[in-house]
Amino acid sequence: MSELIPLPFGFRAAGIHCGVKKDSAILDLALFVSDRPATSAGVFTTNLVHGAPVKVSRERVRRSTSRAVVINSGNSNACTGDRGITDAKWMTAEVAKCVGCADEDVLVCSTGVIGRFLPREVLGAGIPRVATALEASPDSFLNAARAMMTTDTFAKQSTRTVEIGGRTVRVSGVCKGAAMIAPNMATMLGVILTDATLTPAEADALLRNAVNDSFNCISVEGHMSTSDTVLLLANGAAGSGSLADADRPRIQQAIAEVASELAQAIIRDAEGADHFVTIDVRGGRTRDESFRIAKFVAESPLVKTAIAGADPNWGRIVSAAGYAGVRLEERDISLRVNGIWLYRTGAPVEFDAAAVSASIRNNRDVSIELELTLGVAAVRFWTCDLTTEYVRLNADYTT
Repeated sequence: MSELIPLPFGFRAAGIHCGVKKDSAILDLALFVSDRPATSAGVFTTNLVHGAPVKVSRERVRRSTSRAVVINSGNSNACTGDRGITDAKWMTAEVAKCVGCADEDVLVCSTGVIGRFLPREVLGAGIPRVATALEASPDSFLNAARAMMTTDTFAKQSTRTVEIGGRTVRVSGVCKGAAMIAPNMATMLGVILTDATLTPAEADALLRNAVNDSFNCISVEGHMSTSDTVLLLANGAAGSGSLADADRPRIQQAIAEVASELAQAIIRDAEGADHFVTIDVRGGRTRDESFRIAKFVAESPLVKTAIAGADPNWGRIVSAAGYAGVRLEERDISLRVNGIWLYRTGAPVEFDAAAVSASIRNNRDVSIELELTLGVAAVRFWTCDLTTEYVRLNADYTT
């Protein structure tokens, strides 16, 4: 994702440093604006402890008049009580003044340390500045992506184009995230923009389908955040018109591919990680069964540390599948790591442990494949290993 990513038609973006973060070289305030009213949809954390911006934005999505998304990094405005709600709404009101729209047409996200009040003084000065910096250029879009980052080491962007109604429609997205990542969802923020024409119901369905197979299929350590949000804005500026039945699979695929690429980028940027792990579970009775097994394997500290140490300790993987709450027997499970069979239909397989270990140690990407005999449902899930560097980074996060 090193190439510059363009915005869809009718969108502008900007990212600046305003002072939420102390280092003046680090951007901390992002703004995305549609030049015309846009349909919006959102998916949010399922954590019952969630930030004020989640509460405010959740009330405002599924509308057809949205104009902007404002995001600050460095402070999550979570666990901040009534003042947090007031501050989040104040942020949207300040943006609305600059954009020329109703307060309710501005969505808001915040990310960073929990339990600290927003610094209104710096944000009050920064919002007019970021609005002035708005451009439709790829560079400006990249700055907005950078301004969302907390512990991320690189900006995360993705784009796709698709033909709809004889017009080229673009879908472009950004996200942030590197830790406190768990399904449903995690400490990640995502904004997906498209110049397609969508109704609120269409936008909601398309986004939820994409999120289920992307942001809800990643985990770093299983800790669910207070702030995670994925927003979709569709402004119709491409002039493609209302979706026909034949168009829906194409726009769904474009949104899904953008979401999947962004989600995988989060795992590739996981704090302190050495390995990017793809877990395929095939043969569950239902998607939920395959998902549960993949999630339990992904979040097992013993599995993750074995990968960190390049140890082909297949018993950890198989036992994690066994306690996932899915009705099965040992003979229902077969396992491959990096394409090499380690366990088949409930029994160990002879393999070259040194060769498997080397395949893990010498490659950043690791493949875990669990084949079940229960049905035909399959899920792909992404995670990382667990290293001493991850422990160090998170032990020192606020101090």
